[in-house]
Formats: sequence, C-alpha cells, structure tokens
Amino acid sequence: MTQPIEDYALIGDLMTSGLVGRDGSIDWLCLPRFDSAACFAGLLGDEENGHWRIAPLDAAPGERCTRRAYIDGTLVLESYWETATGTVKVTDFMPQRDVAPDVVRIVEGISGTVRMLSTLRLRFDYGHVVPWVRRHDGDRVAVAGPDAAWFRSDPPVRTWGEDNSTRSQFPVNAGRRVAFVLTWHPSHEPRPEPTDPFEALESSVADWREWTSQCRYEGPHEEAVTRSLITLKALTYAPTGGIVAAATTSLPEEIGGVRNWDYRYCWLRDATLTLGSLLATGFLDEARAWREWLLRAVAGAPADLQIMYGIGGERRIPESELPWLRGYAGSAPVRVGNAAVDQLQLDVYGEVMDSLHLARSAGLPAEEHAWRIQLALLEFLEQNWRRPDEGLWEVRGPRRHFVHSKVMAWVAADRAVRTLESDPSLPGDADRWRAMRDAVHRDVCEQGFDPERGTFTQYYGSTELDAATLLIPRVGFLPPDDPRVIGTVDAVRAELGRGGLVRRYSTADTDDGLPGDEGAFLACSFWLADALHLTGREDEARALFQRLLTVRNDVGLLAEEYDPVSGRQLGNFPQAFSHVGLVNTALTLAGTEKRTTEAD
Repeated sequence: MTQPIEDYALIGDLMTSGLVGRDGSIDWLCLPRFDSAACFAGLLGDEENGHWRIAPLDAAPGERCTRRAYIDGTLVLESYWETATGTVKVTDFMPQRDVAPDVVRIVEGISGTVRMLSTLRLRFDYGHVVPWVRRHDGDRVAVAGPDAAWFRSDPPVRTWGEDNSTRSQFPVNAGRRVAFVLTWHPSHEPRPEPTDPFEALESSVADWREWTSQCRYEGPHEEAVTRSLITLKALTYAPTGGIVAAATTSLPEEIGGVRNWDYRYCWLRDATLTLGSLLATGFLDEARAWREWLLRAVAGAPADLQIMYGIGGERRIPESELPWLRGYAGSAPVRVGNAAVDQLQLDVYGEVMDSLHLARSAGLPAEEHAWRIQLALLEFLEQNWRRPDEGLWEVRGPRRHFVHSKVMAWVAADRAVRTLESDPSLPGDADRWRAMRDAVHRDVCEQGFDPERGTFTQYYGSTELDAATLLIPRVGFLPPDDPRVIGTVDAVRAELGRGGLVRRYSTADTDDGLPGDEGAFLACSFWLADALHLTGREDEARALFQRLLTVRNDVGLLAEEYDPVSGRQLGNFPQAFSHVGLVNTALTLAGTEKRTTEAD
C-alpha cells in the first residue's frame, strides 16, 4: 500500500487535515483536530488501518490518477482519471466547518461512462478500533467509543458492507455528479445538520480565493510562494492561531529507520520565520493570531518555557508508541506525542524575542503585557545562557554548548536593546542588555569558531559543523561580508552538502543519541540560498532556489527532508518549516524581505 510521500496532497479545514494519494485514497485523517487520533492511518500501516479510496472500478491497487492539481488559489484538489471508457474527475476538500468536520468527495463525469468504486474503511484510534456500522435512513453511521461518523452520498448510490468496509459502486457519464460526505462528531452528541456538498464546494473555493487575494507578494515564482502560503494557512489551527509543524506523525527521515517523530504541535522557533513570512506577504490577521498564540503559550514562569506546545497551548505532550502500526514502509516505531517537549533548548528565548520585536517593528499593535513577558524571559536567559542544552535539532544525546543556541541568546539581548532604543519609555536597562549581548558575542567568537578551518562549529570545542550557523548573518550576529561568515558558508556547503542540497549536520560525526542517517534538510537548504545571496553570490543563490523548487511534488508540497539519490521526499509532510523557507528565500531573492543585519 505504501506510496511515495510526495504522492500525497493535503486537504484541510483549518482545524485538521488529511492526505490524499495519487491512487485516490485518503490514507491519513485525524478528527476532529490535527493532534487527534487518526481514523485513517493506512499511511503508517496498511489499508486495514483505515483509508478511503475512490477510483475507477477497474483501477488496479495502487494505480494512479492521470493528473491532478489544486484549483488555483485554493486547497481544493481535482484528480482526473482517463480510462478506456471515459474520463472522470474527483474533487476532494474539507469545507471550513460550522460545527462538525466534513470530508467531501465529488465524482464528476467528463466524457464517456466510467464505473466507479468507493471503499471506505473507518478505523478509529490510529487504525486500532473497527467501529460498528449501521444503516440510518439510507445513510451509514459508524460508532466506536467517543467517535461517530456519518457517511452519505448525494444522490444515493448502491452501497453495501463487505470485509469490514463500506463499498459504493456507481456509473458516471458526462455531466453527472455524485458526492460523498463523511462527517465526524462526538458519539454522545446528536447528528450535525448534513452539509450540502455542492454548495460547500462553491463556498470553499470562494473562501480560499478571498484569503489568497490578500497576498501582497509580487515577484518571481509567485505560484510557488502562494502555494506555500496556502499550505501554512492550512496548517493553522483557526481557533487559537497556532501553526503545526506538519500534518503527520512518524513519517521517517530514513526509510526503514527509527527517526520518526510526531510534528502535529507548535514549535516556538517557527515563530520568527513564520511571522516574518506572514507580515511580509500581507497576512496581518494571521500574523496577529500567531503572535497572540505565542504570548498565551509562553505566559508563566520563564524557567518553565517549553520549546513546543499543543495547538491550544497545551503543555503536556507525552510520547508513546503504537505497536499495532508497522510504520511507513516498515519504518517503526510509530510515535504519538513528543518527548522533546521536556528538553532545554535555549535558542527559543531568542526566537521569541526576535518574533515579538519583528511584530512591533512591523506595526502590529503592541500588547501591554508582551514587553513584561519579554523582560522576564530575558532575565532568565541572562542567568542561564552559559548552560549546555539540546539545541534546535533536539538531539537525544548529551547536552552541548551549541553555537546556534548561544547566537540566539545574543539575539534575545540585541532585540531588547533595539526595542528600548526605539521606545525609551518602556521599562528596562538597556546598558545591562548591551553588556549581556557583548558577553555572549565574545564567548561565541572565542569558543565557537575554528580559526584553522575558518568556520563556526556545531558546539564549543567540536570539529563538527551545523547548518544552523548559516543563520548568523541573517539574524545580524555578524555582517555578511565578515570572513568568518563567508568561511562558515563555504565549509557548511562543502562538508554538509548532499546532491546540491545541505544536511543539518552529519549524523556520522554528531552524537545525537540515535542510529541511522537522514536526508538533506530542506529548510537548511533554503538557509544556504539566503546565505549565498547575503554574501554576494546571487547567481549561486538563485540556482539553488531553482533546484529546491524542483523538489516540490506535483502539487507544490514539501516534506521535511529529501534524498537526492533516490529522488524521494522524507520526513513529516507537508512541513511548515520547509514552506516558510521557500517563502522567505523567494522574498530575499526578490529584494522585498526587510531583515536588519549589523556588524559586530
């Protein structure tokens, strides 16, 4: 059943999402939230763990549609099947919900006559629970524990139960449309009002196009930028404004390996880059909602700051394994939750300070309590920045004095100084934060730089490299023309390069507590393009960006990583960090991104 990760397309309703394969099967769907248990978990197991395929009756297992694309400016997917007897289109989407989440699939005949088959296998609790299915006024209702789902067609078609699945078979000819709607609700509540699938299609297209019309980006690769922004919007949990790192859990960084994590949560470090993308492209409402989520999440004692939170701001994200799922392409274990929530990652203090400084500089109305929160975070960091930590890559090996973590401590002090300089009426001691900024800068340059090789290293005293050091000129720690910056860019490119892209670090040389390898990290590859641009190598930066655009799948989506040898996407999908990287690099190359860099 395993399809390449890049064979999937995303649908969603701004509260959850599903993945539709090129074979017409929805193999991943969590209801009612991104982080809820999946009712289709075939992506991480097999078809018995839940899926919903609609395809021509004579299509072989795994056979792909002829072509597919999103309707321009939307998250509405159209897949075409050209057969010996005719052509049919399947439109997949999730309308923005009023009460309950719906998955709508509309089958439309284009030419000739095609016999179609729908096979629905609902499996609640990540493919573990087979629900009891019964008829009700011509529809089907599936119930198991807290979950209930209604399934109906419009107009009604022949439907029956077989092999613990619900099958529907029907012909379509030119102009005929048959719609299916799957609606979830808590089993103790009454059935929601049925959704009109055809009205929902019209409203969904209109809603998405109204949203994308706000985009202010005008430059090269506008289609790619717009698609990435739509993807970021689709990964947003509308009630709170939090943005999940990805729609999935446990898609592997190495096929058959154990580097499989749950990314259906909100990482603080995504804040700076995501906020910058939204502000620069005109999406002020989303930027404001993301900032408000951030402020709510970090409220509390600074010592209790976490690197990630649940989509509602939840702090507890316990990690466990699901042994009944074999993992994508046999890549076990399958994990839910994420134990990295308990790690010490000092860089997040800098990222929070940077994102709130960026929001203030961009003109978002200041929140009265935001500066007090920032001062509390900075006071904690002042006492703790010299500690080793797990770093932004969340290594499960020993704590180190990671250079990137120290650089972001410098960023925290620097943004505090800038804020006080721009608004002296705010409380705070600018001289104190200048002294901290200078101390961190000296420490990094003395202990995190290898003068013999002319490069910053991964952590103090190491010889390993880290692609995160490519951010040094971007955040203003050193100017782009500094020889130490140029040397770092060249070293990272030479030693961490893979197939023209870049890994985040060498798994062979870095003790990250895990066996195996991983692919080129796409966000880091975009950082390299930015660094090449900043250091004056414009042609090389544009060439790398073009290379990265070719990594996208046929509908413009990116996972976390890429294997240049096999040409396969790897890791959770679609990945917000990768799409933020695409948007920011496009803005950088188009000359519209306004980031401040300062000399030492």
